[in-house]
Amino acid sequence: MSTPLLEVEDVVAGYRPDLPIVQGITLKVAEAEMVTIIGPNGAGKSTLIKAVAGIVQVSSGRVRLAGAEITRLPTHRLAQAAIAYVPQTANVFTTLTIDENLLVGASTLAKGEARRRMDRSYENFPVLKEYRQKKAKVLSGGQRQMLAVARALLTEPRLLMLDEPSAGLSPLMVSEVFQRLKALVEGGVAILMVEQNAKAALAISHRTYVFAEGRNRIDGPSAALAQDPQVASIYLGAGGRKR
Repeated sequence: MSTPLLEVEDVVAGYRPDLPIVQGITLKVAEAEMVTIIGPNGAGKSTLIKAVAGIVQVSSGRVRLAGAEITRLPTHRLAQAAIAYVPQTANVFTTLTIDENLLVGASTLAKGEARRRMDRSYENFPVLKEYRQKKAKVLSGGQRQMLAVARALLTEPRLLMLDEPSAGLSPLMVSEVFQRLKALVEGGVAILMVEQNAKAALAISHRTYVFAEGRNRIDGPSAALAQDPQVASIYLGAGGRKR
């Protein structure tokens, strides 16, 4: 069996060492695979990917990328290690133009290479090309999400991590953003995604993990979990409403 691209093993993490939010979570992501994390509010979903991204302290456990230990690498080193992270909010510079936003993402590249990759970003996200000299504040929520993803991809990561990419978007924009993500996976990029829109995420991802109270509760192929009554119970809660 080949080595997974990302391995998270018994990770305990949180914003305070004495108050862990993630309490021994284990998961894997293969090359060119889309994996979704769902669960009720406070389940540790966002905390887990922030721990992988080096933003939240890991108290114990291990994180490996292609077999190499990355558990406590600083965030800038993780970018060099081919991981990109897109937060849920404040993920673009609204006072900069779209072109300037992309230049920030390409700042570590040689000028010619930076421009080549930016041109490819405009090909992959043509809506951004229409606004390239406009400030990012004029973009819709979905367009900002695409800009954030396009900028993250400039470093050509093997793994892209996203925190609730559909938050605040219209159903039409959710569909468009998710189709872009699906195309990225088909192009060879692995995605680990925290998502509040469980139905839409299960429809496009390969596998899904359901978290509850900082722990793994259920995991498996997304298509199977979409039909699993236990998923509805954990994700929606006993009363049938999202918590």
